[in-house]
Amino acid sequence: MKKVAFALLFFVIVNNNSYAQKRELGNVTVEELKEKVHPKDSAAVAAVLFEKGRTYFEYKQGEGFTIITEVETKIKIYKKEGYEWANEEISFFVGNSDREMVDFSKAVTYNLVNGQIEKTKAKSENEFSEQKNKFWGVKKLAMPNVKEGSVIEYKYTIRSPYISKFPDWKFQREIPVNYSEYITDIPEYFYYNVYRKGTLIPTEIKDKLSKNIRLDEKYLTQSRSGGYQHDVENISYTDNRTTYKLENIAAVKEESYINNIDNYLSAIEHEHSATQMPQQPMKSYSSTWEDVAKTIYESDNFGAQLNKDNYYESDIKTLLQGLTTNEEKIATLFSYVQSRMSWNKYFSYTCDDGVKKAYENKTGNSAEINLMLVSMLRYAQLDANPVLVSTRANGISLFPSRTAFNTVIAAVNYNDTIILLDATSKVALPNILPVRDLNWFGRIIRKDGTSDLVDLMPKSLSYDVINMLVNLDDKGLITGKVREQYLDYNALQFRDSFNGLSKEAIVEKIEKKHKGLEVDDYDLTNSNLADAVVEKYSIKNSNVSEIIGDKIYFSPMLYFAMTENPFKQETREYPIDFSFPFRDKYMINITIPEGYQVETLPKSAAIAMDMRHVTFNYTVTNTGSQIQLSAVMDVNTSIVAPDDYNTLKEFFKTVVEKQNEKIVLKKI
Repeated sequence: MKKVAFALLFFVIVNNNSYAQKRELGNVTVEELKEKVHPKDSAAVAAVLFEKGRTYFEYKQGEGFTIITEVETKIKIYKKEGYEWANEEISFFVGNSDREMVDFSKAVTYNLVNGQIEKTKAKSENEFSEQKNKFWGVKKLAMPNVKEGSVIEYKYTIRSPYISKFPDWKFQREIPVNYSEYITDIPEYFYYNVYRKGTLIPTEIKDKLSKNIRLDEKYLTQSRSGGYQHDVENISYTDNRTTYKLENIAAVKEESYINNIDNYLSAIEHEHSATQMPQQPMKSYSSTWEDVAKTIYESDNFGAQLNKDNYYESDIKTLLQGLTTNEEKIATLFSYVQSRMSWNKYFSYTCDDGVKKAYENKTGNSAEINLMLVSMLRYAQLDANPVLVSTRANGISLFPSRTAFNTVIAAVNYNDTIILLDATSKVALPNILPVRDLNWFGRIIRKDGTSDLVDLMPKSLSYDVINMLVNLDDKGLITGKVREQYLDYNALQFRDSFNGLSKEAIVEKIEKKHKGLEVDDYDLTNSNLADAVVEKYSIKNSNVSEIIGDKIYFSPMLYFAMTENPFKQETREYPIDFSFPFRDKYMINITIPEGYQVETLPKSAAIAMDMRHVTFNYTVTNTGSQIQLSAVMDVNTSIVAPDDYNTLKEFFKTVVEKQNEKIVLKKI
C-alpha cells in the first residue's frame, strides 16, 4: 500500500512539475505544434498559451528607484489571419532627458518540420524602433519564419524612471488566453490605488518579501596617511507582493458600434497615490477628481497659460470691434483660432512650447490651441473654462488619475447652458465636437479651483436625408437623381472623410460603397460650416433587382437596404456606442416600367425598441406607375446599455427583414 501511495505521489509531483514547465520559455512540445485548432474556440486564429508579467522596483545609489516590468509570452498561431500576433509593439516615453528603455530577448519561433522541432531565433533585423512623436517611441519585434502551426515566444523588459507610470496589465485579448499571471512587487514606501476593470475577476495572492538596499559612501579622509574611507549602510524594507491569475479566458470579439474595446477588457490598473520615504512625511498625490483637477490647473503649463493675453491682445481687440452679442463673440473667436492655428496632432492637457510661442508659430498641441481659445473668450468677458477630456482612443476616464485625461477643450457658460468648443478641428462647430472627443464625460475646471463633470455626449439628432427620383426599366436598370443632405455630426463626419478630395475621388468612394452603382454629374455644396453638406448626382444601377419570368423583384430601398444585422454576438458585456444620436431619412420615388403593374407591395410598419432608444418607421404606397417610400430610422441615444443588447439585436433583425422585403412587379 505504501508503494502505491508513493507511486501516486511521485506521479503528481512529476505532472505538476511538467505542467509548470509548460509556462516557462524554451519548453515547446510536439503536441503544441501539432495542435490545429484551439480546444475551446475552433474559430481562433491564434491563442496566448501563457503570458506572465512582473513589475518590481530596483534601487540604484545616486539615482533612486527604477520601475522594471518583465513580460514573457508564448503564442500559438493557428491560421494565416493570426500572423499579426507574431508581431509585438511596446510604446515608451522619450520626452525628457530620463527616457524609458525597452529590450526584447529570448525571441524564438518554433515549427514542426518532418516530425522534428525547428527553432528560428529572432535576430537584430527583426527588431526596430520608431519615433511616433516628440514624446513617444515604439519598439517593434517581428518574429521570423512564422507559419500556420507555429509557436512563438519572447520576453521584453521595460525600464522606467517614472514610478508614477505603473504599467497596466490586460488579461483579455481578441484571441483566447489560456493563462495570464501578473506579479507586482511594490516597496513599502510607495502607495498605489489598484483598479480592476472588466467582468472577469482574477485570483489574488498577497505576500511580503524582505528586501535590502546597500548604501556605500566613499570619501577622502583627513588623516596623515590620506586615502579613502567607505561607510556602508544596509537599509531593510518590505516589498508588498500581489499575484494575479486568470485561466481559460475567452477571446473578446469586436462588434459594431463599440467605443474602445480596451475600456471593457479585464485588466489591472495602478494609480500612484502617495510616497513616504524613511524619516520623511508622507507626500500624497491625486486621490479624488477634485485633487486631480486642482493639481493640473496649478501647473505652469496649464493654469498659468490662461492668464497670458499680451501676445494676442491687439489682434483680438480689432476682431471684437462692433460685436454686440455673446453668440457673435463666441463664433468669431472660435473661427479665428480654428483658421489661424494648425494642430500638430499631439494630444495633451498641458502646453509644450506655451501659448505665446504657439500663437506666433501658428501651430500647437491640443492644449496650446484650446487654452489659448479659453483665454481669448475670457478676454471678451465670457464665462469660459477649460474641460479635461479623455479621447475615445485613450479610453474612458473611470478612476481619479492625472493620466486619465489626454487633452483639453474649451467651454462657455451661456444662458444656463454649456457650449463646448474644440479648435483643433478645422470642421468642428460650437457644440459639434470632433467625434474623438465624444467619450462620456469631461471635467470642467473653473478659476476658483472647483470642478464638475461635463456630459460630452450630444443629445439632438444629426440628420442624413436622402431624396431619390428614379426610373426602373424592364431590364431591371434604375436611373435617376439623388440628393443627400448631411447635418451636424453627419456633416462633420463627411467633411472629415472627404475634405481635400477631388470630386472624382469622392465619386469613386460612393461607387465602391454600393456594388453596381455608376455616378455621374456629381455636385457638392460644402462652402459654409454652419450649413448642411449637400450632394447631388445622377445614378445608374443594375444590381438592385431580379427578373424571374415575367416578374421583377426589388426592395423599395434599392441599394440602401441593410443586408445584415450589425449585431451578431449571442451576448454582449459592453455598451453599444452610436457616437451621437442620428436620423437617417429616405424618401424614394420610383417610376415602374411601362407594361408592368404592382402585384405585391410590402406592408408599412412602425418598429420601436423598448424605451424607444431606436425607432424605424416604414411606409410604401403605390399610385399608378409611381411607388413612394418613406423610411426613417431614429437612434435617439448615443449609448445603449448592454442589458438592452438582446432587444436591440432583435430590433435590427426585424428592420433588416423589413428593408429587404420585395416589391413584385408583374408584366401586364
